[in-house]
Amino acid sequence: MGWKSLLLPLLMAAVVPNVWAQTATPAPQSEVSQNQPADTEEIPLTTIRAQVQEVNVIFTATDRRGHYRKDLKSTDLAVLDDGKPPVHVNSFVSETDLPLRVGLVMDVSGSITARMAFEQESAVKFFNQILRPHTDKAFVLAFDSVQRMPQDFTDDPAKLAAGVRSLTPGGGTALYDAIATAATKKLQAVKSDRPVRRVIILISDGEDNQSRVTRAEAIEAARRGEVTVYAISTNDSNVKTRGDKLLEQLADETGGRAFFPNKVEDVMHAFNTIQDELRSQYAVSYKPADFDADGHYRSILIMARSDKNVVIRARKGYFAPVR
Repeated sequence: MGWKSLLLPLLMAAVVPNVWAQTATPAPQSEVSQNQPADTEEIPLTTIRAQVQEVNVIFTATDRRGHYRKDLKSTDLAVLDDGKPPVHVNSFVSETDLPLRVGLVMDVSGSITARMAFEQESAVKFFNQILRPHTDKAFVLAFDSVQRMPQDFTDDPAKLAAGVRSLTPGGGTALYDAIATAATKKLQAVKSDRPVRRVIILISDGEDNQSRVTRAEAIEAARRGEVTVYAISTNDSNVKTRGDKLLEQLADETGGRAFFPNKVEDVMHAFNTIQDELRSQYAVSYKPADFDADGHYRSILIMARSDKNVVIRARKGYFAPVR
């Protein structure tokens, strides 16, 4: 089989597009109090260049039991972009070292105080373990009825730890506003000369009672920002709530995962699982067929060709740029 024959299936293996050149989502209306200046060293990177028409997709492959599959080849997978195979695949590799841009979005409303201290320390340990100096960066965004940013983008775990530990419980919950802010004003605004992975780690019960942004608008902001959402529920009632279902929807739409810790010790396990996944992913870049810079949403479907034991998790699509 020729190398061109291999490229097509390989392309069929990617589903978490890191599209280069997208339409900017209008900034959410909420104001964010920042203790640190915005990161000016980087320029936004979430875009799919209209002329180049290159889509970059990051995806995770596991077996049915959740164990990571790191042995897949391009010929094992199939990908459809807007229902059609790509015209050309530029690369297909196991990428465990792409730079990370992580936003810890933490609910500090009055409803989630029970496990807050343990969640804060789990987040601190996560930053200490995952961030690589001069490569990865993260910020901390807290919200109740308003948003606060105790720490902007940095690669210094000590600064992030100080920001996390400074948080105290507040009042109402404007969850959708916080997601839109993190996705649009922070992660979508990141620019780089190479693909990066944009990630939100959301710690919340999933309930919202004060946002100006709707649920649909928050999800669209995450899609446009090419953000993967990992959600850790603070609900400890052992009963699935409406908020838990929202967390699942956010994760599913963006190629992430939702975790529902029953015990405080399970919170650290959720962070460890996220860390393992971020270092166990594949990346593919390709040129989509019949591409038009018209701003419409293009679906992405990735599947195993023959091995029914393989589960692929990635973004469900992306927005084409506008000419």
